[in-house]
Amino acid sequence: MIGRKRTCWTAIIMVCVLFISGCSIWSGQDDSASNKKITLTLWYWNRSIDDELLAKAKEKFPNIELIAQKIGGDFKAKLKTTLAARSGEPDIVALNDWIMELFPSEDRFYNLYDLGASEVEDQYLPWKWKQGVTPNGQMIGFPMDTGPTALFYRADLFKEAGLPSEPEQVASQINNWETYAAAGEQIKEKFEGKVFLTDNIGSVYSQVLSQSPERYFRPDGSFIGMDSPAVRTSWNTAVTFKEKGLLANADGWTPGWNAAMNNGEIASFVGAVWMKQVLQEAAPDTSGAWRVTRAPGGDGNNGGSFLSILKSSKHPEEAFELIRWLQSPENQLEQYKTINLFPSAPGVFDSPAMQEHEPFFGGQATGPVFAESARHVPEAFFGERYPSVNSIITRRLNDIAKQNADPQQVWPDTVHRVERELQR
Repeated sequence: MIGRKRTCWTAIIMVCVLFISGCSIWSGQDDSASNKKITLTLWYWNRSIDDELLAKAKEKFPNIELIAQKIGGDFKAKLKTTLAARSGEPDIVALNDWIMELFPSEDRFYNLYDLGASEVEDQYLPWKWKQGVTPNGQMIGFPMDTGPTALFYRADLFKEAGLPSEPEQVASQINNWETYAAAGEQIKEKFEGKVFLTDNIGSVYSQVLSQSPERYFRPDGSFIGMDSPAVRTSWNTAVTFKEKGLLANADGWTPGWNAAMNNGEIASFVGAVWMKQVLQEAAPDTSGAWRVTRAPGGDGNNGGSFLSILKSSKHPEEAFELIRWLQSPENQLEQYKTINLFPSAPGVFDSPAMQEHEPFFGGQATGPVFAESARHVPEAFFGERYPSVNSIITRRLNDIAKQNADPQQVWPDTVHRVERELQR
């Protein structure tokens, strides 16, 4: 009897040992699984993120196998096609300033507020932050770079025409679109019509509109109307520039624009900070002649990007930590130094890197000019149909500028076309 009891206790002890050992083995398997490398795919376009920074990210996050895919061609079209197919979606995707077109598809993206975005919100420009938030309050885009605007001008041509040529003087005396137009008439007279004030009618319209807190739609999605002060002022200003003969009719991203800039046929233009590189590549013979100052009429923004996490991602927390690190103020400053992406984190605006003097701009430090502009960009709601409405308006303005269409006839026709588009 005693022997049987001993045998039973021995069996029980052995079971317990095996159970404890099993727990230990199972726990070890859990630890191994938690340390397993996860894979995250990232879609971006050339120069939207610094490739060197992506290489550093792979070292910073050893638990992540980052597959960064540089998408060429029509990035937006490929993304929309992929979303429609619901297959082959990346974990993280860069979005340009057309982010508002994806607001109706907000359910396809993680709400970054749920992942901790509010913890760093105060580090970024408020107007930029809000551009990534849908009308329903869901944050689908984390701030990347911005496109604050300023007046680019030829100091030599301004001076020869009897205009102020130092940045502070130009900003003080040419501080609205009326005085800017008057300066253009002075340039036109001095150079006998061989030098134009600015490049094209669409640029004038877009830059005036960018200085207003109002666009075409209200946050509830309702159409403000074509007779809104912002639209009418922008339209009338653009038409006035055409009627005064101040436009070179040189469209951006064309050989004609490049040649006009390099040959001194265009004395100035209002453009975003990223136009610095475009101008330097287009007009190398004009190095040293250009300056930058605050834009007439106020500050605006043109361009800038965001990072989003698709709902199809199985690792949203890790994806957000990666995004947060890539677009930290420190790394935004680094990307300003390497690929000229202007930060959306104002905490780095006073850093030495943004105070550097630039030979192409006559030794001027242009960083502070764009920093001041970025701080004062008005908050504005765009709406997902902003691109389609804006495209109609700029096409009709081109008819006025290049085909001499009568503005009095083009305006009501434009209103009709916009209304018809919104009924679709």
